[in-house]
Amino acid sequence: MCRSIRILRTEEEIVAEAEIRAAAVQFVRKITGIRKPSAALTAAFDDAVNEIVFASGALLATVGPKAASAA
Repeated sequence: MCRSIRILRTEEEIVAEAEIRAAAVQFVRKITGIRKPSAALTAAFDDAVNEIVFASGALLATVGPKAASAA
């Protein structure tokens, strides 16, 4: 079950937080095998997504946009 992975870092920009969040949700769904968490698991699911969004945003801010290719 492979899905295409969208690159969040391009030559022009770093994507918006909404796109980072969507990728984080997809990642948490994939590693847990849970598409929609139960009421008992929602807080843990959301906490994991929020931590991934924070870490990903910090990483992307540090590395910045890709350098333009010398074509």
